[in-house]
Amino acid sequence: MNIELLAKQFWEQGYISIDGFFENALMDNYQTQIIEHFGDDPEFQHNEEFLKKSNTDVIPWFPQKEGKDQFDIVEKDQRFIALTEAILGSGWCSLYSMVMFSKKGSQGQAWHQDCPPEDKQQFNLNRLVYTMDIDENTGGQTLVVPGTHKGGAISVGDVNEELPEQCVLSPKKGTLVLLHGHTWHRVLPINSTYRVSTNYRCCPANTPSNITDTCVYRNMRYHFPTSTVTKDRTIE
Repeated sequence: MNIELLAKQFWEQGYISIDGFFENALMDNYQTQIIEHFGDDPEFQHNEEFLKKSNTDVIPWFPQKEGKDQFDIVEKDQRFIALTEAILGSGWCSLYSMVMFSKKGSQGQAWHQDCPPEDKQQFNLNRLVYTMDIDENTGGQTLVVPGTHKGGAISVGDVNEELPEQCVLSPKKGTLVLLHGHTWHRVLPINSTYRVSTNYRCCPANTPSNITDTCVYRNMRYHFPTSTVTKDRTIE
């Protein structure tokens, strides 16, 4: 693994995807714990306004906050750490691990940026670990627009529009995807029983730990701690 080359690709594109980064046995262990936690039909945790405006119905779980030490294995992987530092530089810090679960028939996630993009030095890094294959049959593939981390706010428009520059990521079990928080991205609807990924979020030095409290969608800015729309972007 050429870490310097991967870091360069990340800063050019705003994301990188590496198949086979983690061993299948570890991913199977994680997947078992995740499915045991969520069960067959978990309830959505966001309010109706958010679900309607964002077209996003992912159900989160924070296993490390509940003492699930098994989820520390990924975070302590030395290759994982080295690649993160090559991208973010010294002094970066972990935020949390968040498992994202989507049920069959859910809409996935609409186009968004994970944090406000006005200050290019202030952002989060998504380190997405896949414990199952994501393809056309399962649905839930991730769409990204390369290079958009270099611009400003995501354009106003249809929250699920097909954009000509978009790329489709179909990660496999064991794939690692690193995604800049300012890069435009969305997740396609779910066709199979469920879709799962685990996000080990982190950020560069001197970045506030609440960097992801506000998410930027094509039709609004949403503040998660207060469950409020802070800006209606349909009138911009």
